[in-house]
Parts: sequence; structure tokens; C-alpha cells
Amino acid sequence: MRIREARPADSPAIATVHVDSWRTTYPGILSEEVLAGLSYQDRERIWQGSLTTHGATNYIYVVEADDGPIVGFAAAGKERTGRTDFQGEIYAIYLLKDYHGRGWGRQLFLAAAGRLALEGLEGLMLWVLAANPTRGFYEALGGRLLGEQPIQIGTDSLVEVAYGWDDLGELQNRR
Repeated sequence: MRIREARPADSPAIATVHVDSWRTTYPGILSEEVLAGLSYQDRERIWQGSLTTHGATNYIYVVEADDGPIVGFAAAGKERTGRTDFQGEIYAIYLLKDYHGRGWGRQLFLAAAGRLALEGLEGLMLWVLAANPTRGFYEALGGRLLGEQPIQIGTDSLVEVAYGWDDLGELQNRR
């Protein structure tokens, strides 16, 4: 396993992980219409833009399996809603289902959190669907439940919850 900063050439692999992770994590949570409508090409364009146009403000890391393919990614940067108590945010973190339980997601999360700390940001938060079966991952990392809000994904009305970490230095001690 190797974690490194993502490059624009990684966009297709990141898109594949993104779509495939949604399709294995969210059946029964998101409608079949939404899951079937996911497009590798659309996600690739989004990630290409994140890695080029927004590359200076988005910190994107990938995790590669020992045999080379990208099997996960995390994207982070400044908190987007203007909260003053958490300056950093993890926007997305996904790992292919076959790689869960190996500690790779934890290392990926800590790499993104470490970059936010290097940028001088204090505190970290993220949003996750309340019904996500893997949300205990954030609790195991010491995330504190901050609140919830409604979210619309396609035709699906859902709830997402926020987790926060006040001290990025303490979080780095969890390595």
C-alpha cells in the first residue's frame, strides 16, 4: 500500500473508485435510479477540474494497492460553509469495498488531515450520509458528532451528519 498526492492523470482511476464505492455502499440508501445514473466520465471531468483548476486549494491523496491500482482517495481543503470552529474539511473519502478493514482508509484519512495541519488549518470536519453503514469509521477515529442537515441527491431526500475533530495534532497521534 502506498499513499501519495494525486495527479491529473489519476482522474480516471479516482472516478472509478468514486462511482464503484457509491454503488457498493449506497444500495438501499440511494435509489436505483441515482446509482444507475452515475457516470465515470462525469466524475472524471469533476476530478480533473479538482486536480487542475482547483489544485492549489484542494488536497487530494490516493492510496495504491501493492500491485499498483488506485483503490481509494481523499479530498480535503478549507471548510466550505464558513464555520469558524472548524477551518478544514474532508470533502470526500472513498475506498473500494474489497480494501476495507486493512487500515488503509485510516492512513488515507490521516494523510489528508496532516495536509490540513501543514496548511495551518485548525480543526477538521466532514459530512457523511447518516445511513452510511461505514460511518462508525469516523467515530473510531475520535470524530465528535456535530449535527445534521437535509441533503438532496438526485430525487432522494436524505440526512447527512457532520463529525468534527478539534485538534489535528492529536489526530495525527492516532497513526
